[in-house]
Amino acid sequence: MRLNRRQTGSNGRAAAVPAARATALVALMAATPLASSAAGLANEAEPLRLCADPTNLPFSSNNPTQPGFYLEVGQALSQQLGRPVAYDWYKSYFGKRTVRVTLLGKQCDAMIGLPLSADFMGPAVIFSKKIATETYALVSRGTLIVHSIDDLRGKRVAVQYQTTPQNLLAQRDDIEKVTVLTPDEGMAALAQGRADVAFVWGPVAGWLNKTTYESGFRIQPVEGDGLSWDAAIGLAKSSGQLRDQIDAALPQLAPRIAELAVKYGLPSQPSIRLGAVPRPIKLASTTDPAQLLRQPVAEAVVTSVSDSTASESKTEAVTLGKEIFNGTCAHCHGPDAVQAERRIDLRRLQTRYGEDMRDKFWTTVHEGRPSKGMPAWKEVFTDDQFESIYTFLLTVQSSETAN
Repeated sequence: MRLNRRQTGSNGRAAAVPAARATALVALMAATPLASSAAGLANEAEPLRLCADPTNLPFSSNNPTQPGFYLEVGQALSQQLGRPVAYDWYKSYFGKRTVRVTLLGKQCDAMIGLPLSADFMGPAVIFSKKIATETYALVSRGTLIVHSIDDLRGKRVAVQYQTTPQNLLAQRDDIEKVTVLTPDEGMAALAQGRADVAFVWGPVAGWLNKTTYESGFRIQPVEGDGLSWDAAIGLAKSSGQLRDQIDAALPQLAPRIAELAVKYGLPSQPSIRLGAVPRPIKLASTTDPAQLLRQPVAEAVVTSVSDSTASESKTEAVTLGKEIFNGTCAHCHGPDAVQAERRIDLRRLQTRYGEDMRDKFWTTVHEGRPSKGMPAWKEVFTDDQFESIYTFLLTVQSSETAN
């Protein structure tokens, strides 16, 4: 769906403090015949409350001049229903947890952009008809057209860490992988000549191509297992009547949705099929398709194909975690976590907390310890990045006895 990753994330870890939430009633769009005819009703109607991430373009934003694809769909829908629209702002890094807190917590009536899947959130969430299909995409300069995975042979491919594309390329020794954490990094690697192709989350790639790179790249959507999802509007199971009203309105909104897809640069070329993912490696964590809200990571990650492959995955996680740690955490906790001051020596986490080490880590990085000078990092890093940092810290634990 950051489904920042990774979000997102969606790994069933220690609960995080929700991002600051503010609900704002938003005026209806500029007057149209439809809006005018519904104006009297809208003034009396209850708002259509939408859960939304305030900083997640091209999908959503609290900037009224650039609301995002999903929010403009919501605005058009509210006009069709004759209701004003209000937003419950909440960061979408936390995947299913976001859905539980906002939608299922009755903070809002609907959440646009959830994966249209009967397996998602069990019977607790019901869905409208499809509003869009979101996919990963291959991004390249105009001279390179990819028809199959074999066309990537000998190429340097910037690929998002812990994603289905990474799984797909993992067993291809004839393709050079350039691991990146976000679509932004993948696009930058391509623009800087460090990669020939970027295999990243398509909606973000399309948006960046349109706004940052002056439409200078070719965006080829891909389809296949774990590479594409149908997106819909999610509602609590008790909202069947509203779901039926939304389904009745969507056919009339189809032209507007198509216009908005173009406006926000969503990939529109015919998809190419790269085939099934060949028994993906087991990653340090998984992310559910709720990351359609942000940047999805493969939901279905199964057992490793071999011990060596799993070992390579762990090594990669350690490397990434070490890089993030040294770029952000080393200021207080020392380069490579080497710190002489025992109270902030993270090599002693295991001896201090034993079996509670993981829970203590997750609570601290999400909530911070303001009284000790430790900020909350939940707005900066995704859960998948926290997972990489934790994996790195496991490799530096000391066996000395805690005081």
